Order: sequence, then C-alpha cells, then structure tokens
Amino acid sequence: MTGAGGTTEAVRLIRAGEDIPVDTPRVPAREAAQDELSDPMYHEHDPNLLERGLDRFWDWVGELLDGAAGAAPGGPLGLVVLILAVAGLGTALWWRLGTPRRTAHAPETLFGSTARSAADHRTAAAAHADARRWTEAVQERMRALVRSLEDRAVLDPRPGRTADEAAAEAGRLMSAHAGRLRSAARVFDDVTYGGRAADEDAYLTLRTLDLELEAAKPGLGTGASQGATG
Repeated sequence: MTGAGGTTEAVRLIRAGEDIPVDTPRVPAREAAQDELSDPMYHEHDPNLLERGLDRFWDWVGELLDGAAGAAPGGPLGLVVLILAVAGLGTALWWRLGTPRRTAHAPETLFGSTARSAADHRTAAAAHADARRWTEAVQERMRALVRSLEDRAVLDPRPGRTADEAAAEAGRLMSAHAGRLRSAARVFDDVTYGGRAADEDAYLTLRTLDLELEAAKPGLGTGASQGATG
C-alpha cells in the first residue's frame, strides 16, 4: 500500500543512492589523470630547460651560502666580512703585481726591426725619463746597454737576441756584473711582457749599470784563459 509516507521514504532512498561514491580502481584513475595532465594546454607556462637549470643553480648557490653562513664565525655577517676580506686581498695583490700576462707571451727579441745605436737608445731613454715614463725609459736603457756591448765586441751582434740571452752571455764575460745583468733582464721582461710598470728606482739602477759596464773591461772566458796560459 502506497501512501504519503511510502512516497517520502522512496524519495529519501533515491537521494541517498545518489550520494553513494563511485569506487574507481587506483591504477586506472592514475593513468587517466596522467593522460589528462599530458595535454599541452597545462604546460604552456612551464619554465624551459635553461630556466630550470638556472633555478637549480641558484638553489645550489643559496644552499652553499646558507651552509657557509652557518659555519662562518658570526653567521651571515661573518660570511660577508670574510668575502669582503678575500676580495680586498685579491685586489691588493692585483694592484701590487699587475696582471699576470707574462706566461701568455713568449720572450720576444730585444730590438725592433729598426737598427739604432747605443747613443740613440740612451737619448730616447733620457727623454722618457724626463717625461717620467719609466717603463719606456727602462726599455730603452736596456737596449742601449746591450747595443753598447755589441759595439764594443763584448757580444756578437745577433738578430733575435732576447734580454735574458744577452744578460747570460755578457755575465759569462763580465762575471762581476752577472747578477745585476740578470736582474736588469728580468725587469725588462716584467715591464715589456709581464704587464708590470717600472718606476724611477728601476730606471736609475739600470742607468748606473749601463754606465759601469761602459767603463768596465770584459774578462777572459775559461777557454781563452787556458789558451793564453797553455
């Protein structure tokens, strides 16, 4: 028998059935979700490969700095002070030593393609010194020194000779000045190929050596001495 009460009960049961959840298996549900998310419309604004790489790099830098800040005395402030100290030390070394470029260049010849006399080189050196261009003054004075030794037959004139070779050859014949000749060649190489800047003391030292060598007499080599005594 169906009455008002029976109708109400039937409606209640039907609504209760509508609220019963559908039990979908887990694997098919996951595959369906993956298929749905693979649609390109969901990835239009995703970062590209470069952006993802940069994000990972900056995450790594952040973790590294966080770890360093935790290990540094004073925490983050101590880390900042340490970084500034290292940067200051590097700047001071660069300012003092100059740009280390010597190893990038092989030693070149002492003289250029134009042949000049020792007097010409000394005149050029003096002009540079008067203008306080100490690097150029040192270069010209070293060339004057070696050219003078060639003019006096202490050294055989040889194209392509370097400052180091000239100092070594002259030092064997003028042993009392060998150490200063090597130092002069080293200064010439430093200012010419090593990016260093010469100063007044370097020029005056080289000028004094040039004048002393001009007045000095070369000694006899070992072979010549043995031949004279034999």
